[in-house]
Amino acid sequence: MLMSEEDIKRFLPHREPFLFVDGVIEIGPGERILAFKRFRPEEEFFKGHFPGNPVVPGVIIVEALAQAGGILAYVTDPEGIKGKGPALIGLENVKFRKFVLPGSELKLDVKVLKRRDRVWRIKGEAYVEGVKVAEAEILASLL
Repeated sequence: MLMSEEDIKRFLPHREPFLFVDGVIEIGPGERILAFKRFRPEEEFFKGHFPGNPVVPGVIIVEALAQAGGILAYVTDPEGIKGKGPALIGLENVKFRKFVLPGSELKLDVKVLKRRDRVWRIKGEAYVEGVKVAEAEILASLL
């Protein structure tokens, strides 16, 4: 593993229970990141989504992709991002293909599509056991 959760906390402002990247497997600054999140059965949101049939909310999957993209941005341009926070400004082509269940490990594959000034467009794909479960194009800006 390239980065542990403690390493990730140096790059992202998020903390539990809203930190959705557990580790980074591979990173190519300015190009791509491969990270993961393990959804433990005791995660708080499973209590209400849905009782008796828990699944990871789609918005959390998209947030995990966005957080992985944030790590990629910080590693790519640490000086340009220093003191600035990422802000989600748009989502496009979001698709949820399969449910993600408690105990699943989500692989997060995020690529930079375009970068202009402070705006980043990334494409994220989420997989469980090699099967694509979600994808999204994410627009983020540095404030």
